[in-house]
Amino acid sequence: MLKIENLTYSYSKRMALIENFNMNIEPGSVCGLLGKNGVGKTTLIYLICGLLKPQSGKVDFKGYTPYDRKTSFLEDVMLVPEEYALPNVTLEEYIRVNAPFYPKFDKTQLDHYLGIFELTPDLHLGKLSMGQKKKAFISVAMACNTSLLLLDEPTNGLDITSKRNFRRAIAECMSDDKIILISTHQVYDVDKILDHVVIADRHGVLLDSSINDIMDKFTFSFTTDRVRAENALIALEVPGGFNIAEPLTPDSQETDVNLETLFELVQSNQNIKNFHLS
Repeated sequence: MLKIENLTYSYSKRMALIENFNMNIEPGSVCGLLGKNGVGKTTLIYLICGLLKPQSGKVDFKGYTPYDRKTSFLEDVMLVPEEYALPNVTLEEYIRVNAPFYPKFDKTQLDHYLGIFELTPDLHLGKLSMGQKKKAFISVAMACNTSLLLLDEPTNGLDITSKRNFRRAIAECMSDDKIILISTHQVYDVDKILDHVVIADRHGVLLDSSINDIMDKFTFSFTTDRVRAENALIALEVPGGFNIAEPLTPDSQETDVNLETLFELVQSNQNIKNFHLS
């Protein structure tokens, strides 16, 4: 389990970037971390993997305190940041140097993930485009088979086909003993693969829930009926009508979760936390 309790972190004495943050994610989850720009999602990821030290509160993963940077923790956590540089070497050389740090690394799986992204194992990292580098790095990260995989804006820079391939790769990478945490603004790139959602702002977590629990409480749909939209919990005007969220009733049908609509619902009504409607 990944457990965060009362976490606070600040780059400035005047204002905390992350304050009183609490979150629990069970193994077997693909979790989306959503929030507006500047709420500290990337900082939170760095705190989770031990690159930053909490000023107060606690981060716990499988009994480890990440900032202690113990070898047994580091070999079971992989981070793919939004921005990074890869060395000017072949993939084979990159793997030869880095794979020994990850005991569960699987070369056969790496070749499989590369194939999903339409890449070949004989590539040279220095000759790749930015999008190709991202696909190669994500493939390596998944092949390391860590129990915790942290992805910060993983679909930025990917074309339409690559985004579809990314979703397939994540689905095939997932297992009951893993946690995959995806921080993203591109909700439509990941909405079909998430089974857990965390929505946060600078003052903490606004929503921490499984997709199934959300579907048990709300329905999401499109309507051209302005009156229905006005009576909905939230209505987002889109071309031709409105994307709306409504309470699930005995007479309504279960729907997929529209993450954009859910995000606006939570942001506009923080009393919805834990599904207690105002």
